[in-house]
Amino acid sequence: MNQGKSLISAGSGTVFYLYVMKIRIARSGDLPTINDIYNQAVRQRFCTAHLKPINMEERELWFAYHDPGRYPVFVVENIQKIAGWVSLGPYREDRQALTHVAEVSYYVDERERGKGMGGRLLSHAVDVAPGFGFTVLIAILLNKNPASIGLLEKFGFVSWGLMPGIALIDDQEADHLYYGLKL
Repeated sequence: MNQGKSLISAGSGTVFYLYVMKIRIARSGDLPTINDIYNQAVRQRFCTAHLKPINMEERELWFAYHDPGRYPVFVVENIQKIAGWVSLGPYREDRQALTHVAEVSYYVDERERGKGMGGRLLSHAVDVAPGFGFTVLIAILLNKNPASIGLLEKFGFVSWGLMPGIALIDDQEADHLYYGLKL
């Protein structure tokens, strides 16, 4: 996707600018925004199993582990602001029979939700995953996250597993779900 703005004239002297979203590989300078977006999900509850915000030291370690040549992190920019991110991460990395499987994770800034950002990010991950040697994508989420379940199903992910009531968030149980897609 290309970043930029296009001039559109409405014919009546009114001028609109159309901004194009860009998805690009994340850089270390993006980490504060990536972390802020993730911590929004922590505070929202049931979007992640983390209960406490992630600090920058933890985020930097996470990012260092995401080698862009194998386990990339991508950001989507909207009007030159990061609106969300997606990552491909290891799934049971120490098991050689699973090296073709990646866990996909995606998060969208709460101010940008409902604008198609999650779909653009997930579509990008599905499109680029084979180039990194992945033939299977796994998404691990909680059953109390219907927006994410709907998005995954829209892109052809199906339910491959359920661990009933194992997550405990604010005294509420939630099922841990596994959704998968063979590419």
